[in-house]
Amino acid sequence: MKNQDTLSVGDWMIILLLISIPVINIIMLFVWALSSDTNETKSNFAKAVLMWFVVIIIIWILLFASLAGIFYK
Repeated sequence: MKNQDTLSVGDWMIILLLISIPVINIIMLFVWALSSDTNETKSNFAKAVLMWFVVIIIIWILLFASLAGIFYK
């Protein structure tokens, strides 16, 4: 069962610090999103951030593909 405790300001500061560190951020987001012992709020936050990563990657791929089409006709 997931931990339902409220996250404190200090918890959020640590979360934001960890997701600002390259490579560590992706690892921690997957750990938080996939772990059954993680606080539900933290888990939902991690899932939302990972979904935004996917959206941004898709946008970048489309952008580069369209630019490649313009420059390499």
